[in-house]
Amino acid sequence: MAEGSKDQGGTGTPDSEEDSPNMIVYRKIEDIVMRIQDEKAGGVAIRTVKSFLSKIPSVVSGADIVQWLMKNLTIEDPAEAIHLGSLIAAHGYIFPISDHVLTLKDDGTLYRFQSPYFWPSNCWEPENTDYAIYLCKRTMQNKARLELADYEAENLARLQRAFARKWEFIFMQAEAQVKIDRKKDKAERKILDSQERAFWDVHRPVPGCVNTTEMDIRKCRREKNPHRVKKSVYGVPDDGQSQPSPVHISSQPARKPTKEDVKKEITFLNIQLDRHCMKVSKVADSLMSYTEQFMEYDPFVSAMEPSNPWISDDISFWDLETSRDPSQQRVKKWGFSLEEALKDPVGRDQFLKFLESEFSSENLRFWLAVQDLKRRPFREVPSRAQEIWQEFLAEGAPSSINLDSHSYERTSQNLKDPGRYSYEDAQEHIFKLMKSDSYARFLRSNIYQDLLLARKKGKSLTGKRLTGLMQSS
Repeated sequence: MAEGSKDQGGTGTPDSEEDSPNMIVYRKIEDIVMRIQDEKAGGVAIRTVKSFLSKIPSVVSGADIVQWLMKNLTIEDPAEAIHLGSLIAAHGYIFPISDHVLTLKDDGTLYRFQSPYFWPSNCWEPENTDYAIYLCKRTMQNKARLELADYEAENLARLQRAFARKWEFIFMQAEAQVKIDRKKDKAERKILDSQERAFWDVHRPVPGCVNTTEMDIRKCRREKNPHRVKKSVYGVPDDGQSQPSPVHISSQPARKPTKEDVKKEITFLNIQLDRHCMKVSKVADSLMSYTEQFMEYDPFVSAMEPSNPWISDDISFWDLETSRDPSQQRVKKWGFSLEEALKDPVGRDQFLKFLESEFSSENLRFWLAVQDLKRRPFREVPSRAQEIWQEFLAEGAPSSINLDSHSYERTSQNLKDPGRYSYEDAQEHIFKLMKSDSYARFLRSNIYQDLLLARKKGKSLTGKRLTGLMQSS
């Protein structure tokens, strides 16, 4: 499998890039990866693992990779081998088959090797249209392993709004790719799906993970041609211009930049300079205020009552967190933001109770109905989407909500082909409405203030009782 992909991929790159620091690192990593895969020369055995109902082809364990690195690269410290393996994984050369986070673990976690076609040395710079096609493909395949993660679903919704005019074309491309994939052998398809997913985990990483493909503007400026030509993963034309599929051919000699090249470079750098930036001092202040606000909720920084479940076997803390009788800490947290209030089931119920007293509960009920729609099985989505429309947005709806004309038009247009994110614009508008209006009144209301004061009194009374018991003993 890996050898066939290697023939497909090739590694032809321009001469100017062969000597770049990135390319030198890639070549060293690829040399290590090829040695690991070479079983005849003492590499790691690539095997098929049997699970409960299926087989997992072409995998190795994280522990096997760590042991090979220590043995063949004369590394004595396991932590150093894990760090090196994680760097290799971060660039997408190896990846876990059941996780989007590209790190290496020294245990039985199963990993797979990336196809050389998708190696970063091939200078990939995939377009957002390619990413949209990939996410569309995932939604069309009714497999649990291909279900979109939350951040991917949000990315798909954003891309659908950004490419509204060409979404039909993107959808057709995704359908064509799915038809081609279905003709392949089941085991081969499973491997290719995971390799494609790992490629996008590198180029569109999980929020919070490092993007190893991102290049600093100053580093771009030092290179001869920072405005590199972007390649389409699926051969999709950009803005009607035909582009070939990215099959790597022999490189062309570097040419002297023309006037057009310089103009493109200036345009590219101006775009980079116009990106939204914040002063480091403001970012630091924001981070510090956030840390101070949530410090008492961090069990590794503050003492938890009645005990810390992270360092003991007592789970009383978790029981209190899920209790219908919230603690003072939980009630206080509702005041941080509307998001925090809606995360807590009791906070959500109290906010709904307040909205009912103001005869505006339909806003929150609509928001919750849309959240539920996003988690529904795909076959139930069209019918549920129509039910939400009839209840909240149709003419003469029993629980009519107020939407601006733009959100209403976008939503009605989306419902012609209903999906999980058809109500994204309407939900965002209603959320902002509740956040700027109802939520502020909720924090000043007797419902919230009485609950907050009652919890404070309850906490002080409990403290007095404990003090009295300690003194009597």
